[in-house]
Amino acid sequence: MTTPEPGTVRVLIVDDDPLVRAGLTMMLGGASDVRVAAEAGDGGEAVAMADRHRPDVILMDIRMPGMDGLAATETLRARAGAPEVIVLTTFDADEHVLRALRAGAAGFLLKDTPPDEIVTAIRQVARGYPVLSPAVTRRLIARVAESGQDRRRDLARERLALLNAREREVAIAVGQGRSNADIAATLYLSVPTIKTHVSSILAKLDLNNRVQIALLAHDAGLLDDQA
Repeated sequence: MTTPEPGTVRVLIVDDDPLVRAGLTMMLGGASDVRVAAEAGDGGEAVAMADRHRPDVILMDIRMPGMDGLAATETLRARAGAPEVIVLTTFDADEHVLRALRAGAAGFLLKDTPPDEIVTAIRQVARGYPVLSPAVTRRLIARVAESGQDRRRDLARERLALLNAREREVAIAVGQGRSNADIAATLYLSVPTIKTHVSSILAKLDLNNRVQIALLAHDAGLLDDQA
């Protein structure tokens, strides 16, 4: 197996359609800093391939036979040092996408996303940044199924009680889709201080990324309170 160049992002492509995998592999081959480490045809194979090849980023289809992409994402992201996961979707099942985001996926891409945007998303996720714009985050949150809403709200508020007052303010701002710079300006704090608060929130609540903070703030009804 060839050792990748330093700084190269190693990608695992997971899709049950060989033509989709071949197309993605060919497309990513044009990026000098991205390398396809392996391919998998279902979630179970994805978990095995992730253990074997240690990718930095996984492009994960949702609907596959056997273990689907949601179960695979939950399995992988529950581990220490897990690779980042970008969910591939046709955007016809928002609840499925939300389940993946709650499990720790870094975001999602539509299957008809232009190649250059896919490469950009992979690079961004590899650096630790979600691939969800604030507008898309709010669109997904707005479509959460209402069943069990009261129970979700109670559980979310119980978790958020672990935060101090300033961290709560920052969590609400993250849920509103604001950048660190915007939050800093609003709260009259420095950007490094906001980054420290975000890191503290992630650690206290055992979350992986800002998307999960936003979802938790929504479940708790904090975004409704700000409307």
